[in-house]
Parts: sequence; structure tokens; C-alpha cells
Amino acid sequence: MSDGDSPWQRDREPPDAPPPSRNRRLIWIALVLAAIAGLVELSRLFPGAVTSEDEPRLVYMIGWLALLSSGLVFSRQIKLGEAARNIAIWIAVAGVLAIGYSFQDELASIGTRLKSELLPGDAVVSGDHVLTLTQEESGNYYIYGEANGTRIRFLVDTGASDIVLSPADAGRIGIDLATLHFMRGYETANGIGSGAPYTIDRLTVGPIQLADVSISINRTDMRTSLLGMSFLKRMRSFEFRGRTLIIRWQ
Repeated sequence: MSDGDSPWQRDREPPDAPPPSRNRRLIWIALVLAAIAGLVELSRLFPGAVTSEDEPRLVYMIGWLALLSSGLVFSRQIKLGEAARNIAIWIAVAGVLAIGYSFQDELASIGTRLKSELLPGDAVVSGDHVLTLTQEESGNYYIYGEANGTRIRFLVDTGASDIVLSPADAGRIGIDLATLHFMRGYETANGIGSGAPYTIDRLTVGPIQLADVSISINRTDMRTSLLGMSFLKRMRSFEFRGRTLIIRWQ
């Protein structure tokens, strides 16, 4: 049996593949430079999107991408089709990261708007000391808060002078309605109401926390409790913008 036909040769490991060619090194360098040029062009097209504080982070990100992609270029065995696919994936990842980082504020705004639309009653913090509420289909603005630790759904009512708890909500937080004196008249969007003055230890609306809050407890049943002007006047400002109510505090 000749040496060429020996079965033992099938078990021998193939000789080492030649080192990567110079062309592959040049292609890798060109891709890294193209990524850097792309980021520079984005900064030019959208001035202010990347600040001086962001630049070190971008350099760090490019360094990691260059390190990871070098494994594809400098591997000793490489298939051109697979390499082209992997390079395209890394370019796409780099592009998405660069765009996402440059427009992080805009993307955060979109996320806030989406959350506000899906959960209109939940207070959405949309900025520094800023709450955003989205109008419901009924045309009203509702928000969930806590009175003495009990979760309550409030209707934001600029026609109501006070914070008004419905009898049902007052009973849920442990107030004995039989001990109240309903001697206060107040205005609401539905007319004059009769209520009892009361002070709750704590009122929380989203991140807003108020202590020793004067409220009224309505005599008759209500569909929902009201968050009236006595609450809104304690805020720095509030405004209606389209279908959005923006509340700023502090």
C-alpha cells in the first residue's frame, strides 16, 4: 500500500492555514475608519446630539467593536460568505448603537408617550419634576394616587376647589363617615356639593408627596374622587397641550 493510500493519513491534522493576508487587514482598518467617519458625519448632520461628555463613551464603544470584529478578520480560517455576513451584522449593530445613543432623549420621549397612552391613569415622569397625563376617550384626565397609603383613582378637575374623596374611597382608608360633619359647600364641575373637612396624613401622586393635606369628603356617592385646585395650586405650574396635561412641581 502506498503512502498516499495509507488510512493513517486520514487521522493526521491538516497543516496550519496560512496567516491572514494583508488585504484582510486593510479591509478591517477601512471598516473601522468608515465607522468613525459615519459617527463624525452624524455629529455634523445633527449638531448637539453628541456632546463633549458623550465622546469618550463613543470612543470606548468603537474600541470594543473594533476588538470584536478583529476576530473575524484575523482568524486563520475564514469563509468569505460567512465573513461578509458577520461584517454586515456588526455594521448594523454599530449603526443602531450610534443612532440610539445620539437620539436617546428623543427615544425616551417616545417611550414616555407610549406608556402614557397605554396606561393613561398612571403618572408618567417625562422630565425633571414633570408629570404627563394623557386624556382618555371620555375627555377627562385621570390619575392614580395614594391617600394614607391606599391607592385611589382621581379625576383631575379644575372646576373643583378642593381635593374631594368619595364616601367609598374615604371608607377604604379607614375614615368613619358617621363621625364627620358635612358643613362645607364647594363647587365642582357638576355643581355645588356638600362635604366634610378632613386632613389626611399623606397624599402621594406619582413622585409627588404631600403631608398633612386638607381635603373634603363628599356626602353623596361619587363615581370617582377629585383632584381639584387645592392640589394644582400647590404645583409650580400645569398646562393642557393637545390631549396632554403637563404638571410641574417644585
